Amino acid sequence: MSFTDRLVLWLHIAFVIFTIGPVTLAIMSSPRAIRNRNVVVLRYQLLMTRIFGLGSLGVLVFGIILGQQQKDLGQAWLTVSLTLFVVALVLLVLIMRDQRRAVAALVLAGKQPAPAPQPAAGGNPEDGGAGTEEAASSAPPPAPAPAATTGAAAASHTASVERGRIASLGGVVSLIWLVILVLMVWNAG
Repeated sequence: MSFTDRLVLWLHIAFVIFTIGPVTLAIMSSPRAIRNRNVVVLRYQLLMTRIFGLGSLGVLVFGIILGQQQKDLGQAWLTVSLTLFVVALVLLVLIMRDQRRAVAALVLAGKQPAPAPQPAAGGNPEDGGAGTEEAASSAPPPAPAPAATTGAAAASHTASVERGRIASLGGVVSLIWLVILVLMVWNAG
């Protein structure tokens, strides 16, 4: 194996260690942040998923270069590994979408709606409580409080759904990377 081959192999392994591990950690920690309603941590994990997900393209690039140098690109195990890696990248995009949705839902659920001002029982408060029928009929009806609560509950439910999706897709991505690792180790040499 030449120096260039070894260099590409080491770069491939370095990208695996320093990108796949952190992106997996960010994905697997996201459901806990959603459950604890920690928007700050979830935003940080979304940023980590974006950065290290993009960095994981280096694994693919150096893997393809290494396969070309070794003249192994025609091997079935390498084709399967490349295909699985592309599937994992697509799932990473879906996970990032779900993380963004969970952040938005938690922000929406965390906002407390301000109570609507209620008019005084005697009529319009500006004219000393002596209300007229015209003032009473032109006043908008007060907003119902249960509707605001329903919006927060719906946002909380959305965050819960996204938590489940992130957990399941993250598990699939981790399993895909494990299969790729087994294929690489099994056929190394």
